[in-house]
Amino acid sequence: MGFSPNGQRLVSGSWDTTIRIWDADKGTQTGNPLTGHNDWVFSVAVSPDGKHIVSGSEEDTIRLWDMETRTQVGDPWKGHTASVRSVAFSPDGRHVVSGSVDQTVRLWSVESGAQIGDPWTSHEYRVWCVAYSPDGTLVASGSADRTVRIWDAEKHEQIGAPLEHKSAVTFVSFSPNGKRLAAGTGNGDICLWYVDTHQQIRKPFSGHTNSVISVGFSPDGKLLVSGSDDHTVRIWDVETGGQVGKPLEGYHGRAKCVTFSPDGRKAASASRDGTIRIWDMEDYIAWARL
Repeated sequence: MGFSPNGQRLVSGSWDTTIRIWDADKGTQTGNPLTGHNDWVFSVAVSPDGKHIVSGSEEDTIRLWDMETRTQVGDPWKGHTASVRSVAFSPDGRHVVSGSVDQTVRLWSVESGAQIGDPWTSHEYRVWCVAYSPDGTLVASGSADRTVRIWDAEKHEQIGAPLEHKSAVTFVSFSPNGKRLAAGTGNGDICLWYVDTHQQIRKPFSGHTNSVISVGFSPDGKLLVSGSDDHTVRIWDVETGGQVGKPLEGYHGRAKCVTFSPDGRKAASASRDGTIRIWDMEDYIAWARL
């Protein structure tokens, strides 16, 4: 999922092969689904100017969409040789980075839809997740090879040694100031790292009882939200590593993706049970502090 920059829309991709746009305040779908993918849609992202959506699919392709007209822009972007599991826009909206089961990370031009340079091939197994740093100079990728790798987005070179984890890395997210990186893992932990030194910050955040599938920072960088195969969504204090309040529950399937709204007042989560839920973070934090 991804919020539009103004927080008014929420975009979701699904195993039903569609992309849908929702009114984030009303919780209602707006217009018809975006159709064109022929297989599961694993990842979507909204451009920084809110005009475009990019999506990655099981069919090995990436597609660009016009948010207003709900039509595909140009032909599918082809190059990956296996399922595209993660896509992200650069902060300036000119590029997209993608990660795939083919073990590669690739960079694309939004204007032309062409791949930029050669694939980044250091990972030894499936790439589950990618993310751009807020200033656009770095890319982080997480893999089933149990590592996070940090890349120079201009030079297309890996920076330093891999960040080693105890299990597969399923999701990565930079803090809003770009100084920290959160990684969700297959053993239920969330690991926090300093980006410049590649040093882990304290012990992992522990509490989930199954794989963490998605993590995201609040806009002020003080909180983390996580979704897990244990059917729960949890909120964490970044400074202490402690869980804030009780888990958010109610799903009848895995909590597959989570994200904060741009103003931090809401968090959205989606589940394998086919539902999306929007949580009022102001009320939740107030309740958690009682």
